[in-house]
Amino acid sequence: MDIILKQDVENLGLEFDIVSVKPGYARNFLLPKGAALLATPKNKATLAATLEARKEEEAKLIAEAQAKIEQLKKISLTIETKVGSGNKLFGSINNANLSEELGKAGVAIDRKYIKIPGNTIKSTGKYSALVRLHREVEYSYEFDVISDAPVVVAPKVEKPAPKAEVAESTEETTEA
Repeated sequence: MDIILKQDVENLGLEFDIVSVKPGYARNFLLPKGAALLATPKNKATLAATLEARKEEEAKLIAEAQAKIEQLKKISLTIETKVGSGNKLFGSINNANLSEELGKAGVAIDRKYIKIPGNTIKSTGKYSALVRLHREVEYSYEFDVISDAPVVVAPKVEKPAPKAEVAESTEETTEA
């Protein structure tokens, strides 16, 4: 079922997007909540007229989104977290964690604009997330997830003397 979103819906789309959803989700949640309209030909024509009227505002929003994307391109993000055996995380990293880390790095992006494939990250490694700030502005942001534990290099342990030498020294004392 095709619908037109009247507001941003997390993990679905942004305002004025035309998206396909299951009929039950549209009927039981989106339409009663007022978050969407059916994508009828009349509503699509109304949407086109609305977007035409908002052309200046849309251009301004696109410029702001492009500016944020340029800031993102300058940031190399590494998220440090607790890791157990086999590089598996204690807990997980999701779009809220990524949004918080980006905020600390100087770029404030709401979590609803960030989409991580699979919704969560549960092991260390290199990942990418889709940052969609506008219908026409998307960016695949790459980041690393690493362990926060310091790397410990084990000191070399000297091997004990071979047993053969020890046995020879005991034989000499028994002969005397």
